[in-house]
Amino acid sequence: METKEMKTQNLQPNIDNVDDILEKYDRESNYRRHLGRWAWVVTFLGVALTSFHLYTAYRGAFQAQIQGPIHLGTGLGLIFLLYPIKKGLQRRQKSVPWYDVVLAFLALFVGYYNAIFYEELVTDRIVFGYNTLDYIVASLGVLLVLEATRRCIGLPIVLVAIAALLYAMYGNLIPSKLFAHRGFSWANLTTELFLTTKGIFSTPIQVSSTFIFLFLFFGVMLNKTGIGQFFNDLAFALTGRYTGGQAKTAVIASALEGMVSGSSVANTVGSGAFTIPMMKRAGYRPEVAGAVEAASSTGGQIMPPVMGAAAFIMATYTETPYSQIMLAAIIPALLYFSGIFFGVHFESRKQGILGVDKHLLPNLRQLLIQRGYLLLPIVVIFHQLLSGRTPMRAALAAIIVAFLVSLLRKETRMSLQELIETFEQGARTALPVIAACASAGIVVGVVVQTGLGGRIADGIIELGAGSLFLTLFFTMIACLILGMGLPTTANYVVTATMAAPALLKLGVPMLSAHMFVFYFGIVADITPPVCLAAFAAAGLARANPFWTGINAVKLAIAAFIIPYVFVMHPQLLLIDVQPLELTVVVITALLGMMAVSAGLMGYFIRVAHWWERILLLAAGLLLISPNLTASGIGLALMVAILFLQSRRPQDRIKSQLETSATAEPSM
Repeated sequence: METKEMKTQNLQPNIDNVDDILEKYDRESNYRRHLGRWAWVVTFLGVALTSFHLYTAYRGAFQAQIQGPIHLGTGLGLIFLLYPIKKGLQRRQKSVPWYDVVLAFLALFVGYYNAIFYEELVTDRIVFGYNTLDYIVASLGVLLVLEATRRCIGLPIVLVAIAALLYAMYGNLIPSKLFAHRGFSWANLTTELFLTTKGIFSTPIQVSSTFIFLFLFFGVMLNKTGIGQFFNDLAFALTGRYTGGQAKTAVIASALEGMVSGSSVANTVGSGAFTIPMMKRAGYRPEVAGAVEAASSTGGQIMPPVMGAAAFIMATYTETPYSQIMLAAIIPALLYFSGIFFGVHFESRKQGILGVDKHLLPNLRQLLIQRGYLLLPIVVIFHQLLSGRTPMRAALAAIIVAFLVSLLRKETRMSLQELIETFEQGARTALPVIAACASAGIVVGVVVQTGLGGRIADGIIELGAGSLFLTLFFTMIACLILGMGLPTTANYVVTATMAAPALLKLGVPMLSAHMFVFYFGIVADITPPVCLAAFAAAGLARANPFWTGINAVKLAIAAFIIPYVFVMHPQLLLIDVQPLELTVVVITALLGMMAVSAGLMGYFIRVAHWWERILLLAAGLLLISPNLTASGIGLALMVAILFLQSRRPQDRIKSQLETSATAEPSM
């Protein structure tokens, strides 16, 4: 018989290959492990970059053509020092090779060029034109951005940027009148892209150099306080004793961690190291355990207050305060995680998986008394944003509070050396976002210069025959396809530039259109065939990656429905909302999520027959629809299935669950 100590030990993670999985599925983690004599340069640049952003958060940002180049130039230099030319060399190389040192310092010079010659570029060059050095620097800048992006993110986004460059240069050779344009020379194209704010230094890098970096550093500071373990313990205390408590713990913990981190793969591996082994020991199939974690962690990018980096770019594109973006995301995020929660509950009831003995769980009251103060930085950032402070000021205040919170416990108190390492880690965390925003800026620049965005918007509308639903569907497919290779930030920038205008032309509100493409760019991380978050979770669970992705889609089905709902029901985004109307929409949406999850999982209050599953799916879709009559029919179908199943003898699995001596109340 297991003792209490044995059971407690069994709840602890036993993952020894987390770094290997991160390197395999998260290109951002493929940095060099041995820097040799260049380690101090990386530390210096990392600390300098973080210090620069903290300084500008306090004193105010410089002009875009100074702030952006310092941000990008330092980032590119760090990328060439940290990321090898080929994947797999990060462990074998004992130092930084000479050619990467040359590229790093060249990137620093090229990146800083705009800041150094700012006055000349915005005055003399406008009158007299660019000189030879300008053309050389612009060409090198574009090429170095592409190479840095390839190293720390991967080839797909680089191919998209290259395709954009080729389109800009040879658009005059395209026979189609819809896409043809006059074409640009390489010299004119690169100077526009690199020496102005119309390309690489456009909105994405401007937002990255002001808001995004600080919020990423805020997440690093919070991790130093031990908040990740606190979130796990809090989730365990809240849900661990109920049916399927281990999986519900994963959902809650990932939602909480998603409030301070915006990377699907990193979230999956970070929390999955604890939750996936725990779920497998409870009786979940490996594919289901991995899917629960992947679906929950992917939702972190839509969870306020710190959503994915693309949310900050959305605020600028839509000219909407970030505080309003944050508020608009709350109800969809709650619906998303509610959908996963329902799916987990029905799957657990179907399999007869119990919770954990409550005596083995953390005491919620003691947990909040002892470590509840760790939530203070999150409370501060919410308060600052909702009080009208700029995101830069809000992030700075929260960073300061997080640092003060870290001083309260001896184990989280940082020495000077640890503080330096934290500053360096903040810069490292931002490097993939810097590269993604710079490469996305190339695409944005080409779209603006060639007028491609308007042409694609017209093409999407024509393809959809003017139907809003078909246009939404084709936009969704475009987002999912791009998401196979592009990080969420770049995916959003591209689709917001090309596809969102099509929705706007059909009368969709600005915020709804942009949230639509934002959502589908995120769920691409769990959508087969290329679903990196699911692949990473499968690596931890030792499961089949494809079927882990399929199960993740089933659990996160809400993410594929909710965007259509807030296009049809803008009230979900708190747009022109009336309290009673919002209440009705939320309740019907929740009931719809429940019915759809029950249909997909094959369990409601009994194991569902095939025809009951079909009716449950239909009921869910009808409940989610904007038509009250349709919602009423859906509710009637749902109640009918509930009545029919309640009249049926109990399932053998459920009988076993209810007669178990260790059973706890079902949630």
